[in-house]
Amino acid sequence: MSQFSSPMPNRDFLWDVFQRVDRDRSGFINADELGLALSNGTWSPFNPETIRLMIGMFDRNGRGQVSFEDFGALWKYVTDWQNCFRSYDRDNSGNIDQNELKIALTSFGYRISDKVIGLLVRKFDRHGNGTILFDDFIQCCIVLYTLTSAFRQRDTDQDGYITIHYEDFLTMVFSLKI
Repeated sequence: MSQFSSPMPNRDFLWDVFQRVDRDRSGFINADELGLALSNGTWSPFNPETIRLMIGMFDRNGRGQVSFEDFGALWKYVTDWQNCFRSYDRDNSGNIDQNELKIALTSFGYRISDKVIGLLVRKFDRHGNGTILFDDFIQCCIVLYTLTSAFRQRDTDQDGYITIHYEDFLTMVFSLKI
């Protein structure tokens, strides 16, 4: 996704946004407060599960909150995803359909069947329209990346196959931060 990298936003701009959403004046932003700062482009609230995943990624202290410094990195992360999303939303519909998702994931290096692409669309399509909104696209990509990374740790010969005991599988999946 580095080709979609945007410059870091102005510190004064970020501080203004941070202070507006830090409702309890704790100096940290929790998931509810972060939801106030983010937009998925449809005037509907950002997916709470996507917010939770991103807080987990940028929360260096394990408090379920992000500091101002972490907020700046998170803001840039969301902006980069927004640039990525727009480049694959070929019809400018504000959402990603199955074909657009396949193009995006293929460009990220995934080799996934149409059947699994369809499954991903159904899994991350909150409204049952056969499409994925911006915030759900982020969640889909984070979950796919996390699961793929866990799989690759066990796929030592990189042939796309692993042998795993049921308990090891459960431990692997439930240990992931998704």
